[in-house]
Amino acid sequence: MEFNAIYVIVVREFKKFIRERSRLFSAIARPLLWLFIVGGGMSRIVPAGEGVSYIQFIFPGILGLTILFSSIFSSISIIWDKEFGFMKEILVAPVSRFSVVVGKATSGMIISTIQAVIVLGLFPFIGLQLSFVQFFSAVLICALLGFTIASFGILLASYYESYESFSVIMNFIVMPMFFLSGAMYPVKLLPSVLKIAAKANPLTYGIDALRNVILPMETGRMSSDFSIYSDVLIIIAIAVVFVFVGGKAFERKQ
Repeated sequence: MEFNAIYVIVVREFKKFIRERSRLFSAIARPLLWLFIVGGGMSRIVPAGEGVSYIQFIFPGILGLTILFSSIFSSISIIWDKEFGFMKEILVAPVSRFSVVVGKATSGMIISTIQAVIVLGLFPFIGLQLSFVQFFSAVLICALLGFTIASFGILLASYYESYESFSVIMNFIVMPMFFLSGAMYPVKLLPSVLKIAAKANPLTYGIDALRNVILPMETGRMSSDFSIYSDVLIIIAIAVVFVFVGGKAFERKQ
Protein backbone atom coordinates (compact mmCIF):
# COMPACT_ATOMS: atom_id res chain seq x y z
CA MET A 1 0.00 0.00 0.00
CA GLU A 2 2.75 2.46 0.95
CA PHE A 3 4.78 1.66 -2.17
CA ASN A 4 1.68 2.02 -4.36
CA ALA A 5 1.01 5.46 -2.89
CA ILE A 6 4.58 6.58 -3.60
CA TYR A 7 4.40 5.14 -7.13
CA VAL A 8 1.13 6.94 -7.94
CA ILE A 9 2.45 10.28 -6.71
CA VAL A 10 5.70 9.93 -8.66
CA VAL A 11 3.96 8.95 -11.90
CA ARG A 12 1.46 11.80 -11.57
CA GLU A 13 4.15 14.42 -11.03
CA PHE A 14 6.30 13.03 -13.85
CA LYS A 15 3.40 13.17 -16.30
CA LYS A 16 2.78 16.78 -15.34
CA PHE A 17 6.45 17.56 -15.95
CA ILE A 18 6.45 15.97 -19.40
CA ARG A 19 3.42 18.02 -20.44
CA GLU A 20 5.03 21.30 -19.31
CA ARG A 21 7.78 21.71 -21.89
CA SER A 22 8.34 25.37 -20.99
CA ARG A 23 9.33 24.24 -17.49
CA LEU A 24 12.11 22.06 -18.88
CA PHE A 25 13.31 24.84 -21.19
CA SER A 26 13.48 27.44 -18.43
CA ALA A 27 15.20 25.00 -16.07
CA ILE A 28 17.96 24.38 -18.63
CA ALA A 29 18.24 27.97 -19.89
CA ARG A 30 18.89 29.36 -16.39
CA PRO A 31 22.07 27.36 -15.66
CA LEU A 32 23.38 27.98 -19.17
CA LEU A 33 23.10 31.73 -18.64
CA TRP A 34 24.90 31.50 -15.31
CA LEU A 35 27.59 29.21 -16.67
CA PHE A 36 28.54 30.95 -19.90
CA ILE A 37 27.55 34.58 -19.27
CA VAL A 38 28.25 35.08 -15.57
CA GLY A 39 31.02 32.47 -15.47
CA GLY A 40 32.55 33.68 -18.72
CA GLY A 41 32.65 37.26 -17.49
CA MET A 42 33.91 36.48 -14.02
CA SER A 43 36.61 34.15 -15.31
CA ARG A 44 38.57 37.17 -16.55
CA ILE A 45 38.79 38.79 -13.13
CA VAL A 46 38.51 35.90 -10.62
CA PRO A 47 41.36 33.37 -10.37
CA ALA A 48 40.03 29.85 -9.74
CA GLY A 49 43.24 28.05 -8.90
CA GLU A 50 45.95 26.05 -10.54
CA GLY A 51 44.85 23.69 -13.30
CA VAL A 52 41.20 24.77 -13.45
CA SER A 53 39.37 27.72 -15.01
CA TYR A 54 36.68 29.68 -13.21
CA ILE A 55 33.96 28.21 -15.45
CA GLN A 56 35.16 24.73 -14.51
CA PHE A 57 35.22 25.73 -10.85
CA ILE A 58 31.60 26.95 -10.85
CA PHE A 59 30.32 24.06 -12.99
CA PRO A 60 29.41 21.95 -9.91
CA GLY A 61 27.72 25.06 -8.51
CA ILE A 62 25.65 25.44 -11.67
CA LEU A 63 24.56 21.82 -11.31
CA GLY A 64 23.55 22.68 -7.75
CA LEU A 65 21.61 25.69 -9.05
CA THR A 66 19.72 23.45 -11.48
CA ILE A 67 18.83 21.01 -8.72
CA LEU A 68 17.91 23.76 -6.28
CA PHE A 69 15.38 25.50 -8.52
CA SER A 70 13.91 22.31 -9.95
CA SER A 71 13.61 20.45 -6.64
CA ILE A 72 12.36 23.18 -4.39
CA PHE A 73 9.88 24.57 -6.89
CA SER A 74 8.49 21.10 -7.54
CA SER A 75 6.93 21.44 -4.11
CA ILE A 76 4.67 24.15 -5.55
CA SER A 77 2.48 21.27 -6.72
CA ILE A 78 1.51 20.77 -3.08
CA ILE A 79 -0.04 24.24 -3.02
CA TRP A 80 -1.99 23.51 -6.21
CA ASP A 81 -3.09 20.15 -4.80
CA LYS A 82 -4.38 21.93 -1.70
CA GLU A 83 -6.33 24.50 -3.72
CA PHE A 84 -7.94 21.94 -6.05
CA GLY A 85 -8.66 19.32 -3.39
CA PHE A 86 -6.28 16.58 -4.52
CA MET A 87 -4.19 16.84 -1.36
CA LYS A 88 -7.31 16.32 0.76
CA GLU A 89 -7.97 13.06 -1.09
CA ILE A 90 -4.40 11.92 -0.43
CA LEU A 91 -4.57 12.77 3.26
CA VAL A 92 -7.79 10.81 3.81
CA ALA A 93 -6.31 7.73 2.12
CA PRO A 94 -5.19 4.89 4.44
CA VAL A 95 -1.49 5.51 3.85
CA SER A 96 1.27 6.97 5.97
CA ARG A 97 1.89 10.71 5.69
CA PHE A 98 5.56 9.86 5.26
CA SER A 99 4.62 8.09 2.02
CA VAL A 100 3.22 11.38 0.73
CA VAL A 101 6.44 13.21 1.57
CA VAL A 102 8.64 10.46 0.11
CA GLY A 103 6.52 10.30 -3.06
CA LYS A 104 6.64 14.04 -3.62
CA ALA A 105 10.36 14.20 -2.81
CA THR A 106 11.11 11.27 -5.12
CA SER A 107 9.28 12.92 -8.00
CA GLY A 108 11.20 16.14 -7.38
CA MET A 109 14.43 14.13 -7.25
CA ILE A 110 13.74 12.41 -10.60
CA ILE A 111 12.77 15.62 -12.37
CA SER A 112 15.72 17.61 -11.04
CA THR A 113 18.17 14.79 -11.79
CA ILE A 114 17.01 14.62 -15.42
CA GLN A 115 17.66 18.33 -15.81
CA ALA A 116 21.00 18.09 -14.01
CA VAL A 117 22.14 15.25 -16.31
CA ILE A 118 21.41 17.44 -19.34
CA VAL A 119 23.57 20.21 -17.90
CA LEU A 120 26.23 17.72 -16.79
CA GLY A 121 26.49 16.59 -20.42
CA LEU A 122 28.06 19.95 -21.24
CA PHE A 123 31.32 19.03 -19.49
CA PRO A 124 33.32 18.54 -22.76
CA PHE A 125 32.46 22.08 -23.87
CA ILE A 126 34.18 23.62 -20.82
CA GLY A 127 37.32 21.50 -21.07
CA LEU A 128 36.55 18.86 -18.44
CA GLN A 129 37.24 15.16 -18.86
CA LEU A 130 35.00 12.84 -16.88
CA SER A 131 35.26 9.08 -16.71
CA PHE A 132 32.14 6.92 -16.52
CA VAL A 133 32.68 6.49 -12.78
CA GLN A 134 32.93 10.26 -12.26
CA PHE A 135 29.82 10.89 -14.38
CA PHE A 136 27.80 8.20 -12.62
CA SER A 137 28.96 9.38 -9.18
CA ALA A 138 27.94 12.94 -10.05
CA VAL A 139 24.49 11.73 -11.11
CA LEU A 140 24.05 9.85 -7.81
CA ILE A 141 25.03 12.94 -5.84
CA CYS A 142 22.60 15.04 -7.90
CA ALA A 143 19.82 12.56 -7.13
CA LEU A 144 20.61 12.56 -3.41
CA LEU A 145 20.78 16.34 -3.29
CA GLY A 146 17.58 16.63 -5.33
CA PHE A 147 15.72 14.42 -2.85
CA THR A 148 17.00 16.48 0.08
CA ILE A 149 16.11 19.87 -1.41
CA ALA A 150 12.70 18.60 -2.55
CA SER A 151 12.03 17.37 1.00
CA PHE A 152 12.91 20.82 2.30
CA GLY A 153 10.51 22.46 -0.15
CA ILE A 154 7.74 20.03 0.83
CA LEU A 155 8.27 20.81 4.50
CA LEU A 156 7.87 24.52 3.81
CA ALA A 157 4.87 24.01 1.52
CA SER A 158 3.04 22.13 4.28
CA TYR A 159 2.71 25.42 6.20
CA TYR A 160 1.27 27.51 3.34
CA GLU A 161 -2.15 27.49 1.72
CA SER A 162 -1.74 29.98 -1.15
CA TYR A 163 0.60 30.07 -4.11
CA GLU A 164 1.38 33.78 -3.59
CA SER A 165 2.60 33.46 -0.01
CA PHE A 166 4.65 30.38 -0.83
CA SER A 167 6.29 32.07 -3.83
CA VAL A 168 7.36 35.00 -1.67
CA ILE A 169 9.10 32.81 0.89
CA MET A 170 10.68 30.69 -1.86
CA ASN A 171 12.21 33.71 -3.55
CA PHE A 172 13.46 34.87 -0.16
CA ILE A 173 15.15 31.52 0.54
CA VAL A 174 16.39 30.22 -2.81
CA MET A 175 18.96 32.84 -3.81
CA PRO A 176 20.58 33.09 -0.34
CA MET A 177 20.85 29.30 -0.36
CA PHE A 178 22.64 29.47 -3.69
CA PHE A 179 25.07 32.26 -2.80
CA LEU A 180 25.85 30.71 0.60
CA SER A 181 26.58 27.28 -0.88
CA GLY A 182 30.09 27.83 -2.20
CA ALA A 183 28.82 27.68 -5.78
CA MET A 184 30.54 30.87 -6.91
CA TYR A 185 33.40 31.00 -4.39
CA PRO A 186 34.84 28.68 -1.70
CA VAL A 187 33.08 28.66 1.66
CA LYS A 188 36.47 29.03 3.36
CA LEU A 189 36.68 32.61 1.98
CA LEU A 190 33.43 33.72 3.63
CA PRO A 191 33.35 35.79 6.85
CA SER A 192 32.88 33.78 10.04
CA VAL A 193 29.18 34.62 10.41
CA LEU A 194 28.40 33.60 6.84
CA LYS A 195 30.42 30.40 7.25
CA ILE A 196 27.99 29.33 9.96
CA ALA A 197 25.05 29.97 7.61
CA ALA A 198 26.81 28.13 4.79
CA LYS A 199 27.43 25.07 6.95
CA ALA A 200 23.72 24.98 7.82
CA ASN A 201 22.86 24.96 4.12
CA PRO A 202 22.32 21.46 2.63
CA LEU A 203 23.20 22.75 -0.83
CA THR A 204 26.73 23.51 0.41
CA TYR A 205 27.51 19.84 0.93
CA GLY A 206 25.97 18.78 -2.37
CA ILE A 207 28.02 21.23 -4.40
CA ASP A 208 31.15 20.37 -2.43
CA ALA A 209 30.61 16.66 -3.14
CA LEU A 210 30.11 17.39 -6.84
CA ARG A 211 33.30 19.45 -6.85
CA ASN A 212 35.21 16.54 -5.30
CA VAL A 213 33.92 14.20 -8.02
CA ILE A 214 33.93 16.39 -11.14
CA LEU A 215 37.13 18.40 -10.87
CA PRO A 216 40.55 16.75 -11.32
CA MET A 217 41.54 14.86 -8.18
CA GLU A 218 44.13 17.22 -6.71
CA THR A 219 42.29 20.37 -7.81
CA GLY A 220 39.00 19.04 -6.46
CA ARG A 221 40.50 18.34 -3.06
CA MET A 222 42.15 21.75 -2.89
CA SER A 223 39.02 23.67 -3.97
CA SER A 224 36.56 21.72 -1.80
CA ASP A 225 35.75 22.63 1.78
CA PHE A 226 34.90 19.16 3.16
CA SER A 227 35.61 15.53 2.37
CA ILE A 228 33.22 13.76 0.03
CA TYR A 229 32.37 11.18 2.69
CA SER A 230 31.28 13.79 5.19
CA ASP A 231 29.36 15.59 2.43
CA VAL A 232 27.32 12.49 1.55
CA LEU A 233 26.65 11.51 5.16
CA ILE A 234 25.47 15.01 6.05
CA ILE A 235 23.16 15.17 3.02
CA ILE A 236 21.62 11.81 3.92
CA ALA A 237 21.14 12.90 7.54
CA ILE A 238 19.48 16.16 6.48
CA ALA A 239 17.18 14.29 4.06
CA VAL A 240 16.05 11.95 6.84
CA VAL A 241 15.31 14.90 9.13
CA PHE A 242 13.32 16.75 6.44
CA VAL A 243 11.25 13.65 5.60
CA PHE A 244 10.52 12.98 9.28
CA VAL A 245 9.59 16.58 10.11
CA GLY A 246 7.61 16.92 6.86
CA GLY A 247 5.63 13.77 7.66
CA LYS A 248 4.85 15.11 11.13
CA ALA A 249 3.75 18.43 9.61
CA PHE A 250 1.29 16.65 7.33
CA GLU A 251 -0.04 14.69 10.31
CA ARG A 252 -0.76 17.95 12.13
CA LYS A 253 -2.52 19.29 9.03
CA GLN A 254 -4.79 16.27 9.07
